[in-house]
Amino acid sequence: MRVSVLYSPAPREVREWIGDVPANATLAMALQASGIEREFPGIDWRSADLGIWGRKASIDQPLREHDRVEVYRPLVVDPKVARRERFRKQGARAAGLFARKK
Repeated sequence: MRVSVLYSPAPREVREWIGDVPANATLAMALQASGIEREFPGIDWRSADLGIWGRKASIDQPLREHDRVEVYRPLVVDPKVARRERFRKQGARAAGLFARKK
């Protein structure tokens, strides 16, 4: 069965592996088959956040044909805090409902 494994080691950089795994493969088996573990040895795959098509999944979850396995890296900044900081830097008049239309 054909699956893809994706990992983004840095912003705007994505590594993708598309390959075949046995019919009863799990997420862990797909990670091993992809070779991503060898390419990025510093990451603990057992404790990393994983997903299938954007939904959180466990390492022992079985896969289906054409599944997209995603390995998520930890967030550096809380998205809510980042948004507040951007808004504060832009100022109230330059963003959102208060923006002046040209």
